[in-house]
Amino acid sequence: MSQNEPAEPIATGVFAVAKQSFGDLFRWKQRVLVTNEYGEERTEWQAPEPLPNPFSLFAQLTLRNWVFYIVGWAAWTIDAFDFHALSIQTTKLADYYDQSKTNITTAITLTLLLRSVGAAVFGLAGDRFGRKWPMVLNMIILGVLQIATIYCATFSQFLAVRSLFGLFMGGVYGNAVAMALENVPVNARGIMSGIMQSGYSAGYVFAACANLGVGGETDTWKTVFWIAAGLSIGIGLIRIAFPESKQFLEAKEARKVAGGKSAKAPSAFWQETKNMLAKEWKMCLYCILLMTWFNYYSHTSQDSYTTFMLTQKELNNAQASRASILMKVGACAGGTTIGYASQWFGRRRAIIVSALLSACLIPAWIMPEGERALSATGFFIQFFIQGAWGVIPIHLNELSPPAFRSSFPGITYQLGNMISSPSAQIVNAIAEKTFVTLDNGDRVSAYGPVMGVATAIIALGIATTAAFGPEKRGRKFEEAKVAGAVVEPVKDVEEGFYDNEKPVEQRIERVENKA
Repeated sequence: MSQNEPAEPIATGVFAVAKQSFGDLFRWKQRVLVTNEYGEERTEWQAPEPLPNPFSLFAQLTLRNWVFYIVGWAAWTIDAFDFHALSIQTTKLADYYDQSKTNITTAITLTLLLRSVGAAVFGLAGDRFGRKWPMVLNMIILGVLQIATIYCATFSQFLAVRSLFGLFMGGVYGNAVAMALENVPVNARGIMSGIMQSGYSAGYVFAACANLGVGGETDTWKTVFWIAAGLSIGIGLIRIAFPESKQFLEAKEARKVAGGKSAKAPSAFWQETKNMLAKEWKMCLYCILLMTWFNYYSHTSQDSYTTFMLTQKELNNAQASRASILMKVGACAGGTTIGYASQWFGRRRAIIVSALLSACLIPAWIMPEGERALSATGFFIQFFIQGAWGVIPIHLNELSPPAFRSSFPGITYQLGNMISSPSAQIVNAIAEKTFVTLDNGDRVSAYGPVMGVATAIIALGIATTAAFGPEKRGRKFEEAKVAGAVVEPVKDVEEGFYDNEKPVEQRIERVENKA
């Protein structure tokens, strides 16, 4: 028996959960649902363990764990590189196609809109068939579409290809995160989640480095896209060389009950999916709302930041690229650090504190002049913005129904992306119609004030949503069966009925009586 303090059961109902979750923020111990070997559940207060040395956490991962983690991280990082290859070159593309910057950001909107479709298709495929081949297909097609973008002769062709690009881009996140994190030991999940999410910022850094390397001439945007294409196809080919996720294969073999056989039927998969949605629809809606806030958070603060430095701060391409790189180095550091701290401090508390601190830094973020000052303030605000993001991969995995850890995070993340898809377009449209006068007398688009106001509203929205939402830190999902696994009933010859259709307590009682 556990020696931990018993806790009230986890509440049911929207308002009851919100009230309980808000109250739990102010208790250091975590309310945890514990299940014993007989399937009996109880709720208790568990004190978080002190944070161990991060190197000792890294040492817990086997070589196989590291291989899967690194491949998953690489896929997510290159996915981000592919996306930011466009967003950091908005000005070049506007010149190339003779369009306004707002029109160019339409491509970002279309990409984000269709990512949710890809997340649903490839996420469910990942839960049904495994993590490997959906990811291979995603990455190779992404590379091909990057090449197709280069050869778009008209702006209409450009928008069409970027829409298709979004469809396949959406399938990467869920499978990559599931493959990377599902075998990570429980107490190492926080830091590994932070590093995983930082792959998005690392992709931005690599794209900015490529942009810096090719120079500021208009046609150089194509070189960055060639690099992105090569990396995407490369990681897809590398993934072919490694086997399916061990965690998925083990879960696929449904645990035998009283000598039963395991099977897996397509109809069972879709039936279980429907049952999951019927049972967990409130959790789905909550996660979609949370991810809508988070996607507005990142896209509003970063997609137009290079344009902000080029237009309002009047930096050249090299200066703006260097400042963007340092800004996202801060994001990588924040995602890793705060993701690590969330293992001890709590997922929601880490998100809330990071969001509020980022809001406090907004004036220091948009008011400075010059490359050095903008680099420093960009570093610190992105430390907390992506610090909050660093908690998200494992937070979504812990909130997910265990058998749907590939589809659930991917779908909710990408639906949030779809809802927030106009964020860069909104920022550009408002900024290009609102002007500020610089000290030198130039009248320029007001990117800084627009991004600052939007980010402040979003940060407060995230803090409020997380404060009243659920948390399942430390949830045990390693032994969950794969979606669609069906345990065939085992007939008791003496009794004449199917034993494993009965509750666990009745089966135990029957065995004792027979003995």
